[in-house]
Amino acid sequence: MREPHFVSFVLGPHLLGIDILLVREIIRNVDFTPVARAPLAVRGLLNLRGQIITVLDLAPSLGLPLREMGPDSRCLILKSPEEVALLVAAGLVDEEPVGEAVGLLVDGISDVIRPGAEGVGSPPANANGIDADHLRGVVQLEERLLLVLSLKRLLEEGLGLRSLVSRN
Repeated sequence: MREPHFVSFVLGPHLLGIDILLVREIIRNVDFTPVARAPLAVRGLLNLRGQIITVLDLAPSLGLPLREMGPDSRCLILKSPEEVALLVAAGLVDEEPVGEAVGLLVDGISDVIRPGAEGVGSPPANANGIDADHLRGVVQLEERLLLVLSLKRLLEEGLGLRSLVSRN
């Protein structure tokens, strides 16, 4: 397995990260259409060059209020389930794909983090108020912790699929 690199971003008071190979692109102008009766975390749909992307706000799953759009707000467009499956098959990532194209609404983008020799540590039971079930690990930076997200569970919860998954 390769040494992971993480795209880091801000969501409320947290510095969070996901594997850079899971991100297709980051868009600045997030113009989505709200969807009636969608789960709380589904903020809307985005037409990205003809592909419909579900825009999620992970904040409710993390115990934070819904995001307010600001000048630094961005949307991380994740790779398609097919692209992620190819990365998994090649041994480049170990995240399972979710069956829908999604974008993650965030407060701002930070840096690409390379954990280096310290690597990624095990997540504590409760990292700054975030349940360990939502984390893959933590990276100790000079001034704060990078919380590395476990996307599959968060995305399923945000899309309202968690109850379906837990029944199987």
